[in-house]
Amino acid sequence: MIHLSIIIPAYNEEYRIGKTLDETFRFLDGQPFDSEVIVVNDGSRDRTREVVNGYLSSRLVSGDQTGRSQLRLLDNPGNRGKGYSVRSGMLDGRGEILLFYDADLSTPLSEVEKVLKPISEDRYDVVIGSRALDRSLIGTHQSNLRELIGRIGNLVQYIFTGLRFRDTQCGFKAFRREAAERIFPLQQIEGFGFDPEILFIASRQKWRVLEVAVRWNHVEGSKVHVIGTPLKALLEVITIRLNSIRGRYEESR
Repeated sequence: MIHLSIIIPAYNEEYRIGKTLDETFRFLDGQPFDSEVIVVNDGSRDRTREVVNGYLSSRLVSGDQTGRSQLRLLDNPGNRGKGYSVRSGMLDGRGEILLFYDADLSTPLSEVEKVLKPISEDRYDVVIGSRALDRSLIGTHQSNLRELIGRIGNLVQYIFTGLRFRDTQCGFKAFRREAAERIFPLQQIEGFGFDPEILFIASRQKWRVLEVAVRWNHVEGSKVHVIGTPLKALLEVITIRLNSIRGRYEESR
């Protein structure tokens, strides 16, 4: 039985995905549990797929390699968005716990235990990393404008969704398998605004959610546009409220 599935959404990440996989496997191969890594290629137009393929042959697991972390590659039907990629990987993962994080490793792997342990000990079902709970853990900050927009965004999210988390956008979230299997099929948003949506669904379904402070560093090369992405995310937060009113988060769907 695979204990941990790690999902890494990737769009045009040929220059970072190799380093990310090296560090991920170095971490996982030292753990006492079986694991898998799923890279979800979101219609990349560069060599992301080729770079990941270069790792596949050495990570195919046979019967005498139990304990060695596996690697799988999923391809989206074109460029569908980060939310689509995460949902695809989460629903395809075989682990008892499923964790997704960004290909830039802005949250280092030293923080993995913080989100796994509360689930392994059956204290929580969903654990999300947060940059806002302890800002002293931030090594390299975003620009002042990005941080201000982020804080305003959290306020807007609270107004429309009632979510009280300090940071919903940190791309470092772990789910108990049973929670993921009920949350992600109901996810509607395929872009960057999917984070508050899955937390909104988790809250509606009464899963135990914990927000924990994690180390984080801003990494240059982000796909997030400083103005355009937050505006789109704002519209998606409004969409969450409308979807809720329309009953689109009802499990009978």
